[in-house]
Amino acid sequence: MHIQEEQFSSVTLFKLENNNGVTVKITNWGACITSIVVPDRKGNFDDVVLGYNSLKEYVNAVDKPYFGATVGRYGNRIADARFTLDGQEYELLANDGPNHLHGGGVGFDKVVWDAEQFSDLQGVGVTMSYLAKDGEENYPGNLKITVTFTLTDKNEILIDYNAVTDAATPLNPTNHSYFNLKGEGCGDVLGHEVQLMADSYTPVSKSLIPTGEIRPVKGTPFDFRQSKTIRQDISADDQQLLYGQGYDHNFVLNKENEGEVEHAATVYDPDSGRKMEVHTDQPGVQFYTGNNLDGRLVGKSGLPYNCRGGMCLETQHFPDSPNQPDFPSTILRPGEKFSYRTVYRFNRDIE
Repeated sequence: MHIQEEQFSSVTLFKLENNNGVTVKITNWGACITSIVVPDRKGNFDDVVLGYNSLKEYVNAVDKPYFGATVGRYGNRIADARFTLDGQEYELLANDGPNHLHGGGVGFDKVVWDAEQFSDLQGVGVTMSYLAKDGEENYPGNLKITVTFTLTDKNEILIDYNAVTDAATPLNPTNHSYFNLKGEGCGDVLGHEVQLMADSYTPVSKSLIPTGEIRPVKGTPFDFRQSKTIRQDISADDQQLLYGQGYDHNFVLNKENEGEVEHAATVYDPDSGRKMEVHTDQPGVQFYTGNNLDGRLVGKSGLPYNCRGGMCLETQHFPDSPNQPDFPSTILRPGEKFSYRTVYRFNRDIE
C-alpha cells in the first residue's frame, strides 16, 4: 500500500493505493474525493465517481454539483436559511431558493484544508483539518474539524469525522460523491439495483424541506427494503418524486444499536458486476439520483454528465434538523466531541 502526493494546481492531490490495485484520489480543496478506481467482474479497472481533471473545473463548475466534496457546516438544507439556537436567531445565506444548502457560499467544499498523510495497520490515508471561525457563513463558534480518509486492503474507504467547538453550533457534515458503478461518464445509473435499510423516510415540501413527518416506505416508490433498480419506480405518479424530480430524499435508517456503524445501503450494477456497500453510524442517508445533471458538465473522461449520470448516498443527520425539534439533534456544544464514521466498501462478481 502506498500514498502518492501530486500538485493539483495550487492545492495537493493525494493518491492512495492498496495491495489490490484499488486507488482513491483526494484533494485538500474541499476535502474532496476526485477519483475511486475499482475493478469490474472481468478485472478491468474504472473510475466510479464523477469529477474533474483540474482544480479550475471544480472552482468554476456551473450549478455547483459538489462532486466528491466534504460539505458543511450543515450538509443538506436548512429552511428559510435561518435557525434559532439558545434563543438567538441566526440568518444564513439562501443559496437554494429560499433555503440554505451545504454550508452556504463558502462552505467546507470551497476551502483549502490542512492535510497530513499516514500509513497504519488499517491502511493508507490522509487526514484533513480545518478551523471554521466563529461567524463564518454566520454560524456560531470556532469549530475545529478533521476528516480522515483511509483506504484498506478490504477495498473499503473509511471516512471519519471529528470536531469540537467553543460555542454551540449546528453540525452535519457529509461526503457528496456521485457514484456510477459502470464508470463515470458511462451513461445513467437507472439500471443500478439499490437496497436501503430504511423502513421510513422524511417527505418534503415543494422546496425540498422536510415536513416533519416520518413516513413509512411500505407501498410507496420509496420502498427500497428489497433491492430494486432505480428505474423501477423513479417515474411513478407520486408527488414526492415530482418535488424532487426523482429521488432526493432523506431515508431514516433502521438502527439496531444507536451510535454503531451498521449496514445502510447496497448498490449493485449488473452490467459491470460491481457492488458498493455503505455502512454508517448516522441516523439517515440522503438518496439523490443526479436529477439536476443536464449534460453541461463534462467529466474526467471527456464525456458529459447527463441527467441521472450518477447517484449519491450522503450519510447524515436529517435535513433542517435545527428547525425540527422532533428530529435527532445536530447541535454540538462546548465540551462535547463530534465523531462519526462512514464506510464505502467495494466488491464485485468474479467470472
